[in-house]
Amino acid sequence: MVRNIVVLGGNSHPKFVDSVCEFLGVAPSQRVLNKFSSGETRCEIQDSVRGKDVFIIQSFGVGAGQEHVNDYFIELCIMISACKTGSARRVTAVLPMFPYSRQPDLPYTKTGAPRDTFESVPATPAPSIPRTAGLTNNVDLTDAIATKALPKGAQTPPPQSQSHPQQQQQSHHHYTTHDYENPTLVMAVQANSSGYKHWVAQAGSLVADLLTCAGADRILTCDLHEGTYQGFFDIPVDNLYARPLLKRYIQQNLDNHGFRDAVIVSPDAGGAKRATAIADSLGMAFALIHKERRPTKMTDRPKATMMLVGDVANRVCILVDDLADTASTITRAAKLLKREGAVRVVALLTHGVLSGDAIARINASHLDTLVVTNTVAQDHDRRLACPKLEVLDISPFFAEAIRRVHHGESISVLFQYD
Repeated sequence: MVRNIVVLGGNSHPKFVDSVCEFLGVAPSQRVLNKFSSGETRCEIQDSVRGKDVFIIQSFGVGAGQEHVNDYFIELCIMISACKTGSARRVTAVLPMFPYSRQPDLPYTKTGAPRDTFESVPATPAPSIPRTAGLTNNVDLTDAIATKALPKGAQTPPPQSQSHPQQQQQSHHHYTTHDYENPTLVMAVQANSSGYKHWVAQAGSLVADLLTCAGADRILTCDLHEGTYQGFFDIPVDNLYARPLLKRYIQQNLDNHGFRDAVIVSPDAGGAKRATAIADSLGMAFALIHKERRPTKMTDRPKATMMLVGDVANRVCILVDDLADTASTITRAAKLLKREGAVRVVALLTHGVLSGDAIARINASHLDTLVVTNTVAQDHDRRLACPKLEVLDISPFFAEAIRRVHHGESISVLFQYD
């Protein structure tokens, strides 16, 4: 039994909260967390948190009923603020699945940054810098201000000679920051930069700032989709891995099929490092599915085609990834593996969001088994709707991490896989 600790849970995954508390030997603290008729969130902590070490567990995924990710996030922020107001010694946000982890801050697509970047110069025009278009009625605001500021009896300065239209076109050969006054020119320049996303929001750093400003002193999460998210925080972030749990499943459940003869497959290049770590530790073969976006003709738009790198013929294939949302990537990968001669395809995922028509897509796919952890709530109806779905309990890892953080012990033992 852990003393001087308070474990609070949101509305997203109450079974996970109960499981963690059972391993810790404590009861979940009482709180009131509901909504007013207007939709605003109401939070009231009914147990004393003064001088206590508080852990707030809130997961994210597809909500039940009318609940959404944003609702759960607001609940989390309000609960953190309520505990800090109640003089809690430390507040740790335990997020089995981190929200907005798939939205990077860089405003570029997968094709990368544009090669032709604009020149950044001060917005004040100079004699050698062309002046952009002014008001829509062709009135020069600077000349109008100068005329109004002249004292009585002073002569108006002679107007500047209008240059030839051809000279204006030649002088306006580069793009500067004060050209934001001309939206047509901005959109035309950025349209040529295929790797640029127009006005993308920096959701990653924003979520980190919101949690920090709410009063969180520490973040405990699992398998961040973007590892760079840890750099957005100025508080400690512990990113646990579900790798030991997935390895144990391979060793125990695929032994009858000879798991060492199976192939670990990464469905995309982004998850290659995660998949190779499991393959190397178990002494298994590795394959990679590579997506190519090459147009067949110069005038055609690039289409994504999947290409397998590795040998999977007459072997069991184990797809390893961190997250499945619509399950489009994982089902397309299973179809490719079966076409290349795989006898069985098993998918191991950490976060099973499975939103939209993901369940129907999985049932109709070539996947034989889909294994996910319970970082996202998998209710009974979803398991009945998808007979291929298996759920692994990862709550003991979070319970041990909470215990070690509370006692000031190192959690590096949780990162030792062999």
